[in-house]
Amino acid sequence: MTIDLHTHSRVSDGTESPADLVHAAAAAGLHVVALTDHDTTAGWDEAVAVAEDAGIALVRGIEISTRFRGAGVHLLAYLPDAADAALQAELGRIVDGREDRVPAMLARLRDLGIPATAEALAEVSGGNTVTGRPHIADLLVRLGVVADRDEAFTGYLTEGGPAYVDRYATDLVDMIALVNGARGVAVIAHPWGRGSAGVLDEAAFGVLKEAGLAGIEVDHLDHDPHARDGLRRIADRLNLIVTGSSDHHGAGKVGHDLGCETTAPAQLQRIVDRAAALGSPTTVVGKVS
Repeated sequence: MTIDLHTHSRVSDGTESPADLVHAAAAAGLHVVALTDHDTTAGWDEAVAVAEDAGIALVRGIEISTRFRGAGVHLLAYLPDAADAALQAELGRIVDGREDRVPAMLARLRDLGIPATAEALAEVSGGNTVTGRPHIADLLVRLGVVADRDEAFTGYLTEGGPAYVDRYATDLVDMIALVNGARGVAVIAHPWGRGSAGVLDEAAFGVLKEAGLAGIEVDHLDHDPHARDGLRRIADRLNLIVTGSSDHHGAGKVGHDLGCETTAPAQLQRIVDRAAALGSPTTVVGKVS
């Protein structure tokens, strides 16, 4: 069984619709795919509507922006209750923070002589529910300023870059509590690949487990073999779930093909069992076999 538990649609910063993403996952030979758009559940219904006909099981999830000890950390929430008011309210705050900084970043680019307008960004983003730096990166590509998203981030949009503007993100421990309160399963995404390795050592993972963390995304393209080995040992010692995934964004992220990294069936079962034990009304759509 081939399982990919971290993908994005154009509802956030991917390039495919949720339905097209599900069909692409089935065509790629996946048996299970998780839709985990940034800070929103807005793509869930569309993905659910096509999953069974596509012949693939769907895990509904979210990738949530948080902060821990001053560093940005992404948290994957699997099978939470989308109707949970507290979780949705906090997701709304995060999305508002994303939206609030976009005009400021466009203004900084214009100060640099780059014609980055809100109208041009809207054409590039295509009406995404969650607009952010990847869409500004796509605008820079369209304007011919950079060759791809990676160059846009490196040259302009990463923290400390000339167009970077900070934004609101929830405290990680608080967000783990919110995910658990929504009867979802909390897994840290690519912990040693995005600048958070300095704060996410074994002691920190121990603290986060006490706060309700369920797992670690170990097998990710941002982790080299040494990092994967270290994270797997930590997960084993702390009895945390181990996941792997592509972090697929369609054409928005080169090399992250669907199914390039996968999760073992037994680890997915641990996620499903934990959500069920918490009483989550959100289940896997379709047959997992």
